[in-house]
Amino acid sequence: MAEADLDAVLATVRDRVTPDADERAHLESVAETALERARAAVDARDVAATVLLVGSASRDTWLPGERDVDVFVAVPPSLDRATLESFGLAVGHATLDGGEEAYAEHPYVTGVLDGVDVDVVPCYAVAEAADSQSAVDRTPFHAAYVEDRLDESLAAEVRVVKQFLVAIGSYGSDLRTRGFSGYLTELLVLEYGDARGVLEAVADWPTRVRLDPAGHGAVEFDDPLVVVDPTDPARNVAAVCSAERVARLQHHARSVLETPRVEAWFPPPREPLDAEAVAAHVRARGTTPVALVFEAPDLLDDELYPQLRKSLAGVGDALDRLGFETLRRATFANDRAVLLFELAVPTLPAVERHEGPPVAVREHAEAFYARYADDPTVYGPFVDGGRYVVEREREWPTAVSYLESDALFEARLGPAVDAALGRGYELVTGESLATLAEEFGHELADYFEPAP
Repeated sequence: MAEADLDAVLATVRDRVTPDADERAHLESVAETALERARAAVDARDVAATVLLVGSASRDTWLPGERDVDVFVAVPPSLDRATLESFGLAVGHATLDGGEEAYAEHPYVTGVLDGVDVDVVPCYAVAEAADSQSAVDRTPFHAAYVEDRLDESLAAEVRVVKQFLVAIGSYGSDLRTRGFSGYLTELLVLEYGDARGVLEAVADWPTRVRLDPAGHGAVEFDDPLVVVDPTDPARNVAAVCSAERVARLQHHARSVLETPRVEAWFPPPREPLDAEAVAAHVRARGTTPVALVFEAPDLLDDELYPQLRKSLAGVGDALDRLGFETLRRATFANDRAVLLFELAVPTLPAVERHEGPPVAVREHAEAFYARYADDPTVYGPFVDGGRYVVEREREWPTAVSYLESDALFEARLGPAVDAALGRGYELVTGESLATLAEEFGHELADYFEPAP
């Protein structure tokens, strides 16, 4: 379509993702109240700390309805970790009445202030981002870097790109999403100039992309997308981005450049599948889905999902080695967790072929022959293609028999998943997968009706 069409779409989106005056005034008021309370809490204590507003609220890149405020309390680097934590929690609770403690690399306080979500996070006031003692220590440097370069116009472009990432399910640097963080989104806009520039650049990205905003140079990273942190050359801002999320952004960028449309930024919500629809998909595909369902370990998503993915790979690889051919795999969790394997071959013959060494390799060949010569449970040994072969009883003739056995725990499992499975799990197979629709209808819709 004509170039003007995309400009018109972007202008419409830009208007829709700009918070109105009332919402902006409300967020600014809440942010100022949170800062004042945090400063008062610091002044009432013996630690010399600085209170900072960071995150999207500090640089006007937040989306309407986002309503998040991040307050950082920066303490001297000489403070030990235990004091950092206790001091940070004390300031957080003083700032947020009824706030709750949450945990990332270290604890912080989260709560709601006049309808806005507020986090009060302690960090070390290091001299440079490269001196960080904890992951959050870089955040004030990120805020300063972006605030120095973003004007009102560029902030609007960030909101347009951020909304696009939200729409395609690729916004968020948590380890459940493995997508694009707010800081990374801001760096892309700074790199390419505006939302159009980001879309056009992404559409032409090669298999591996490296951006170095501050020209740090030689540091190498083994990631599909590399954006060298301008405040810390040893860090790739895009390290958490999976290849799938990068490819998804590229697909949708090409799509909207080809056919500009506002709906690409505001798609209708996907409807969950009901039990009947799940069963129909299973029948139509002619495969055998097998799901391990168990109580989800009590972990933060950033701890849980790496363990779920490790376990999914470990069990799936074991199923493949045994010959059951996993067509596709998926994992998801709410109160319960699911490891789902769709099998092309759920049942194998009662016997399996076991090849020995070539007959010409005398010592090993004779040992193999002797081991099986008087075994009444095998067929053979016989010679096939110049080597000894036996056909022996298959240990796991069905995938279910393997998954129900203790051999499951020999697969590579995340430790918390291993423990959870050890406490008990349910094996759901075939059309019975439909029983999971009430709890996991959206996840099953993503699985059985996949899209880029």
